[in-house]
Parts: sequence; C-alpha cells; structure tokens
Amino acid sequence: MALGLNVAEPAETCTDENCPFHGTLSVRGQTIEGEVASAEMDKTVVVEREYDVTVPKYDRLMKRRSRVPAHAPPCLDLAEGDTVTIAETRPLSKTKSHVVVSVVPDGTTDSASGGSREQGGDE
Repeated sequence: MALGLNVAEPAETCTDENCPFHGTLSVRGQTIEGEVASAEMDKTVVVEREYDVTVPKYDRLMKRRSRVPAHAPPCLDLAEGDTVTIAETRPLSKTKSHVVVSVVPDGTTDSASGGSREQGGDE
C-alpha cells in the first residue's frame, strides 16, 4: 500500500486496523522526526524532539522540546531511544493524531557528525 511518503514497508505483518501499511489508516499533513522518549503504553509511543528558539532580548538561542503521542503499529518493533518518523492522521484518541511510519537507521543521522567530533578530540 502506498502511503505517499518515501518510506519502506516493514518486513513483518500485523492485523492492526490503525496500521498505515496493513490496516485502513490513511496519513496526511506534516511529518515529524524525533526520538522515542517513552514506549511504556500499549500501542502508543511518545516522540520527543528538541529545537532552538531565538530570544531577541538576550540575542541567544533557547532549547525547547515538544512531546507528541503517536500510535505505534505492532509491525514496527519500537523501543526507547529509537529515532522515528511520524505522520499526521485523523484523531485516534483524545491526544493521539499521529502514527509512526518508519524507524530511521542508527548510522544515518549521528555518524557523520559524531565521527568528526571524535577525530578532533583525539588529536
């Protein structure tokens, strides 16, 4: 099933009605990338992302964070610390209106910047 997003379909299958790959849930709107902060709930994860906000009075940046609850399909084996992409969908509950569509591989985002920092510190 094509989501309209550039994500790969998971290898596992599931019977979840609210799975965008194996169920009838459609995605729309924005996509957000963040880190799984909590995976304690049943079929729900909390995705957290940090961003910088300018404080004009002090001419500096301030860190802010937003936490978005998202539906976690069983076919995407998620754990705390995973970097994921979530997409907007219809409201699934009082607070959930996003669904996890992909897990970003570990080496994609941090390896380029982390490797250059380590080399600079060793010299």
